[in-house]
Amino acid sequence: MSMYLEGNRELQRRFGTEALADRLEERLHQTAFTESDKDFIEASAFFFLATADADGQPDCSFKGGAPGFVQVVTPTLLVYPDYDGNGMFKSLGNVRANPHVGLLFILMGERPRRLRVNGTAELSFDDPLLAGCPGGQVLVRITPTHVFPNCPRYIPKTELIAPSDYVPQANCAPPEPAWKSSVDFKDVVPPRKPTV
Repeated sequence: MSMYLEGNRELQRRFGTEALADRLEERLHQTAFTESDKDFIEASAFFFLATADADGQPDCSFKGGAPGFVQVVTPTLLVYPDYDGNGMFKSLGNVRANPHVGLLFILMGERPRRLRVNGTAELSFDDPLLAGCPGGQVLVRITPTHVFPNCPRYIPKTELIAPSDYVPQANCAPPEPAWKSSVDFKDVVPPRKPTV
């Protein structure tokens, strides 16, 4: 299955990049994760998740955690826990209606790197792997259809100063964000469910 749809091809023809796009797909496109992909993904403290609802309306979300919160379990399976958030369930709700997702992993710094993963997602509420994910309330399982690196030249050089205080850790209750106790929301915030 090609990565390119007619809209992609039309623009490739317009800008004269069809041969380049074909070579990139030929040399860099995969349908499974390599060991290098696994190492990069599992060292990541965040990624961006693109989803769309049943009508194709898009949504993009930041997903963060301690390095290792995303795992490549097999060459054709990536998993990550969903943590307590704002309760809107935009991403997971979209996955229920439309399982097609896109993930973007970025490493910023002296040796920047990007990896794109497109695939299908499913939600697993009673997954045995969830027990190894402190703070996880559901496990998202992704089967890749397209895995490919992306040119890193526009990634800014930044550094991670410190992880978020809210990243779940084993045997430690994370603090509640201040907005949940504000007068506007405290009466509708459900009690936090205990997690592993």
